[in-house]
Amino acid sequence: MSNLHYPQFCALARAAEIIGERWTLLIIRELLLGPKRFGDLLDHLDGMSPTLLITRLTALIECNVVRRTALPPPANAQVYELTEIGREVQPAIRELIRWGGRFLFPPVPGDTFEPDWVLLGLDAIAKRSPVPEIRVGLVVTHGKGSAGFTVAGGGFGTAIERGITDCKGTLEAPFDAVLQIVGTSVSVQDAIEAKRARVSGSMALVRKLPLLFDLAERRRMTPASN
Repeated sequence: MSNLHYPQFCALARAAEIIGERWTLLIIRELLLGPKRFGDLLDHLDGMSPTLLITRLTALIECNVVRRTALPPPANAQVYELTEIGREVQPAIRELIRWGGRFLFPPVPGDTFEPDWVLLGLDAIAKRSPVPEIRVGLVVTHGKGSAGFTVAGGGFGTAIERGITDCKGTLEAPFDAVLQIVGTSVSVQDAIEAKRARVSGSMALVRKLPLLFDLAERRRMTPASN
């Protein structure tokens, strides 16, 4: 079990005991993106020691938040994945990402970044109400790495899918430029002219990308500071 203990009979205190240890939320972030081998977790948790990772995983397994399992042949690799109880924390993680986004910039020198993390970031600002039924491709770049997603709108809101499928227009940009575009602080055309973005296929379709997110609306609702 976790060494963290708050001597209070409170559900929030119990939750904090399980996910409040250093690195634990980031382990859960990785597993929300899919099962991971131990080495994969270490690669994406730069600065965490193998010993500490074992300790945190063991505590999460004892709480039935994480389980060990094996991939089917031919992989035959042992991986860690969230249990059903573990996955139930996703709405809370989504709200933490939304809240933490206001503190994201400017980037801290030396911070690492994985384009795959964008999936959770985009999900946090995706609209949960009806939006236009469109599919827009999105390629998020970072250095030599990139990750592709399909942003799909419909009657139930916006869904973010890995990979680009059946998209007639695709935006390619680093994550900060993507946030500026979906937040409507920078237009697609201005980002292209500044060489911060590229569009392939339908420009008209890509221009509708902000309609699938609520970032611009949340900014308008934030009181201006004096």
